Amino acid sequence: MGLFTRFTDIVNANLNSMLDKAEQPEKMIRLIIQEMEETLVEVRAVAAKNIAEQKSYYRRTKSAQDSMAHWHGKAELALTKNREDLAKSALAQKHKYQNEWQLLKQEAEQLTEFLAQVQDDASRIQDKLSEAKRRQAALILRQESAQVRLKVREQAAIYNIEAAMSKFERYQQKIDRVEAQVEAYDLMNNTAQNKSLTAQFSELEKDDTVEQALAEMKKKLKAA
Repeated sequence: MGLFTRFTDIVNANLNSMLDKAEQPEKMIRLIIQEMEETLVEVRAVAAKNIAEQKSYYRRTKSAQDSMAHWHGKAELALTKNREDLAKSALAQKHKYQNEWQLLKQEAEQLTEFLAQVQDDASRIQDKLSEAKRRQAALILRQESAQVRLKVREQAAIYNIEAAMSKFERYQQKIDRVEAQVEAYDLMNNTAQNKSLTAQFSELEKDDTVEQALAEMKKKLKAA
């Protein structure tokens, strides 16, 4: 079973458990991402180990090939010296290393295939992790927006914004009436002051008229 399949089983188990417990969605998303990150670290560690093992197989395979070539040369040398017994022994050694080389080659091929699967799992998990983080950011943004909109609706329901605006209008009208009263008092005071000034001048003019009439009367009496 691949690591990605095992990871899927783990996530599904956690999802079912959280859904049964009615956990908060944001906590569920964080746990899924955490599971992905931990699994990705594990997959990468396995991949690194397999790469190191693959290099070891390459060195051992190369060593077996060199040994095969070495004993093949020894067998040819023994035959040129008419030492068939040594040639057989050399060929036996060559055959031993050939078997080892074939076994190492098969194991190396299996390891290469497994490493490709691990790397494929790592790539798939990385893609899913990136997608999960993008969806997490989008969901957080939607949640924040929904909370703000809900707060606006709740405020509107509690305080009744339209009613509050009507109160502002009535308060403004009240202030307008007070200001109008102040202006009326100022107008009345100015009118009174103007009337008082006119009366004073009228009195002065009246006094002049009386004095003039008195002077004419005295003049006439004196002439008589």
